[in-house]
Amino acid sequence: MINVLVFPAGSEIGLEINNALKYSKIINVYGGSSVNDHADYVYSRMIHGIPYYSDNNFISILNSIIDQYHINFIYPALDTVQLFLTEHAEEVHATIITSDSNTIQICRSKAKTYKFFSNYSFVPFLYSTISEIDKYPVFVKPSIGCSAIGAIRIDTKADLDLYLSENKDEIVIAEYLPGEEYTIDCFTDRNQKLQIIKPRIRSRVKCGISVHSKEIPLDSQIEYIAETINSNLHFNGAWFFQIKKDILGNYKLMEISARIPGTMGLSRNCGVNFPLLTLYNFMGVDVSLLDNKYDIEVDRAFISRYSLFIEYTSIYLDLDDTLILPSGKINTLLMMYLYQSVNEGKKIILLSKHIHDIYHTLRKYKISLELFDEIISVSKSANKSEYITDKKAIFIDDSFAERRDVANKLYIPVFDVDMIEALIDWRV
Repeated sequence: MINVLVFPAGSEIGLEINNALKYSKIINVYGGSSVNDHADYVYSRMIHGIPYYSDNNFISILNSIIDQYHINFIYPALDTVQLFLTEHAEEVHATIITSDSNTIQICRSKAKTYKFFSNYSFVPFLYSTISEIDKYPVFVKPSIGCSAIGAIRIDTKADLDLYLSENKDEIVIAEYLPGEEYTIDCFTDRNQKLQIIKPRIRSRVKCGISVHSKEIPLDSQIEYIAETINSNLHFNGAWFFQIKKDILGNYKLMEISARIPGTMGLSRNCGVNFPLLTLYNFMGVDVSLLDNKYDIEVDRAFISRYSLFIEYTSIYLDLDDTLILPSGKINTLLMMYLYQSVNEGKKIILLSKHIHDIYHTLRKYKISLELFDEIISVSKSANKSEYITDKKAIFIDDSFAERRDVANKLYIPVFDVDMIEALIDWRV
């Protein structure tokens, strides 16, 4: 088994890397974190107490963790962390999943990126001084930044003067690009061959992250830009660049990054697993790609994950309007939870007042009888609380009256159908 540490695990990049690697039969994925965050709810292996990369003792503590957990590879999941680890790779006891230092430094700075590719027409027009600006709006952004922080359209000289007075870091002033924005996901194999170019439109963006994206066809302009970037820099694995159309409809480069983007999961769900392919690069494995050509789009939003601090050995649950919904469909989220419970060795008892043959109904819905440790039919006049014998149990039922009766008499946790999500453990 290969042990991979993703740090920081809770970034959008880190969460996507975990999703991409966690089902691999040859990889143990460890999440590393300096703070408690969402990673605790989705990684099955978490390592806390890693200092911020800027701390003086970061490398020494990181190396002790690498040695303790026999970490083979570190997957940086933040631009600043990637740059730091790339520059200090020889001091770290594990292999850093990254491109070479020169490539990372150029990609990290938009000013360096634009200067490096200044001879190419896909670089936007840049203003070195305010006096050069002959028309507004312009687009201003920090040379080193992320998540669109500080990036803004400026409509007047007065607004630009105010912006510059409030922002002392190095900035880039560029022509304003009014057209649509795209991210181009790419993969360069260990022989420096650009194996795939996958463009997607950034239909909706929040906090600099593409939260709605759809794949678009690859055209000759995008292919030329990708091939040009790849031939001038030295990538090792997954990377991406962002472009936007100018007033004439031509693509102009916004930025390049030699890492996994958070929305690269769109490509993964076409069959192109960029984080895994990149890891194979570092393992010295030659790869081939299988890209499904179906239409696909992704929409992202905040998702809630829960930790319930209760102990129980048995689950008593209802059938009608609970496991089988009023629509006549199977409650797939509840089924997911039940199979999670099978993995955990919990007993599952079906407790139902179903008026038909319960065994026939289960077969009709293709629900295995073997899923249940016991199937109990309850008369309409009886209370289900009378049949719950395990005092270390939980009860799931859509009926408020039944839940109240069980809670008042047995003092065990009770759950309605809309509470099932709190029982799901998303860690694999």
